[in-house]
Amino acid sequence: MTRDELMGALAGLRRAQIGNRRAPHKPLLLLWLLGRFAAFGSTAVAYDEVEEPVSRLINDFGSAVTSVTRARQRAAMPFVHLERGLWDPRDRAGDALGSDVPERGGFLRDRGAHGRLRPEVETLLADPGNLAAAARLLLEQHFTPALEAVICDAVALDLTELDESAYESAYARGVRKRRKRRAGFAEEVLRAYAYACAFCGFDGAIGRNPVGLEAAHVRWHSQDGPEDVGNGLALCSLHHTLFDLGVLGLLPDLRIQVSQLYVARSRAGQVIDDLHGESVATPRPGQPPVRPEFVLWHGQQVFKRPGAQTV
Repeated sequence: MTRDELMGALAGLRRAQIGNRRAPHKPLLLLWLLGRFAAFGSTAVAYDEVEEPVSRLINDFGSAVTSVTRARQRAAMPFVHLERGLWDPRDRAGDALGSDVPERGGFLRDRGAHGRLRPEVETLLADPGNLAAAARLLLEQHFTPALEAVICDAVALDLTELDESAYESAYARGVRKRRKRRAGFAEEVLRAYAYACAFCGFDGAIGRNPVGLEAAHVRWHSQDGPEDVGNGLALCSLHHTLFDLGVLGLLPDLRIQVSQLYVARSRAGQVIDDLHGESVATPRPGQPPVRPEFVLWHGQQVFKRPGAQTV
């Protein structure tokens, strides 16, 4: 396997079909394995070790589930279905696990399931540049920039310590080119909302320069969201992060929702609850509000709505 073949395999991950919802289970398992490799030089792991941390990642950065049991064993799906060109799962006796075995934590634990990225993959990942490139590709294709640092912290990956020079392979440059952001998008969105957070009105600045304000995509750029004002919101850094995590969402009439899964004990944290039912700020005259199809996408794919799916 070559570096470009590895990047091609990562870019070509088959996405789980859970209705029409995002299912970032495989990329999150892979990112966790990359963090493990960076720490220990090996991805060999028993399912028992995978279940809790990877299920937590899926709960945090994927869609919500109602069932507590399901929430605790969501790692079973990618453990079973991750492409065999990358992943080699086996039972206690050392026999290969097929992709048709049950996606159940109990089944995998009873059989002593364990797995490891294939030797040729680990050989490539031993190059820090390849490891960084693999992580960036997964982050760029499946998430949004506001979440990249949060996810890296969650999987114990410090990309700044990895060699970035090899990331500029021909394949990686192609991926970056396809995902290039349009210059001017952020400024257009901030100007449309008068340099103030559309949720809370924060408009801090140092002199004439806004601080703590960002242009948020409603439908993520990595998920084919366009770079125009009708897919953007000016948000303060806090509300941008909460919006991308699914703590905050929108109703079709552009009123703010706060997820029922959100909890806070302090008054500072409870201020978020006060946003529930409030209207998003109206953009300046001549600028479009968020388009309904992007509100729908965010509500289906990102907002943490209990009972939204069962996998």
